[in-house]
Amino acid sequence: MATIEDALQSSSPPSQRASRRSSLQAWYADRRGRGAVEVTALFVLLQVGCVVFALKFPKSFAYLDKANIGVMSQSIPWLAMLAIGSGIVMMVGELDLSIAMAMGFCEMVFVTWYSHGHSAWVSAAVAILLGMAIALINAIIINVTKIASFIATLGMASFWWGAQQWYVGGNGVAPRIPSEKVSKSLETVFRASLWHGFRGQMIWLVVVTALVAVVVHRHRIGNHILAVGGNENAARSISINPKRVRIVAFLMLGALVGLAAVLKGVQEKTLIPGTGVGYELEAITAAVIGGTALRGGKGSVVGAVLGVGFLKTFQAISLLTQLDAFYYKVYVGIMILAFAIINQFFERRAK
Repeated sequence: MATIEDALQSSSPPSQRASRRSSLQAWYADRRGRGAVEVTALFVLLQVGCVVFALKFPKSFAYLDKANIGVMSQSIPWLAMLAIGSGIVMMVGELDLSIAMAMGFCEMVFVTWYSHGHSAWVSAAVAILLGMAIALINAIIINVTKIASFIATLGMASFWWGAQQWYVGGNGVAPRIPSEKVSKSLETVFRASLWHGFRGQMIWLVVVTALVAVVVHRHRIGNHILAVGGNENAARSISINPKRVRIVAFLMLGALVGLAAVLKGVQEKTLIPGTGVGYELEAITAAVIGGTALRGGKGSVVGAVLGVGFLKTFQAISLLTQLDAFYYKVYVGIMILAFAIINQFFERRAK
């Protein structure tokens, strides 16, 4: 039996029905690109499942415990910064494989500057500016030589790994911030303990995500980034300078890498030179999970953050269920393939 809604739809003129369909498709295409509709729904379902399981088996699956929430709220923000930055560079059609080693070098500089008596704000500013300088070098190399970005940044990753060893004198000594030098203001601004284990770094993540999302999805800069990543020749034909846009995208990545180094440095207070291998893969995976296309021209800032949430949730599940560590690495590889396929499917549906 036909419902009232069916009757109303059938009684509507074909032009009105087509208009409604087109407007709905336009809304969906806009929201899936900017708000990551699918990954948001999947993330919510994952969290609901974890919460239900934690309430049913609180002793064997302590997902809601203060300790687990504290670990997640400290590990998500800095990796999300890397994922957002990686996503921006991917949107412009490039790939940066040096972000882990660049972050390590920036973190090392932040830790040593602060431990030598500089203020937290000066040390943080130096780390962020250094991250931008490193990213600018990558962009210039890519613009001038025109070699593939993943080759250029792969070489720079090795360079910055060696630079970390050079910075500490080649002896591999881990620079650290002595406990007696950690000021109360540093802890409050970058590592404050909020409610039930949540850390102040989550506030930094929310603010940065909102600001970058406005720039990428609501500003001319973002439109140019997506235009160059989608079709560089077409972008050039409408007076967009791809080289300049590429530099802007890498500078945004560099600032986020520097900020991630500060958040991680405050959290750990000690850094062993050369650590961090694999963070770039996690950041790229999170961006892909969030809907960023590896070929460029499409992506979501919010989606990249939710992608990190996916990764860290499964990492927490692995730890709480005492699975071997290699399962997490297997999961990361599967997620790249799975969500690349899923994104292609939804992209066709949106069209």
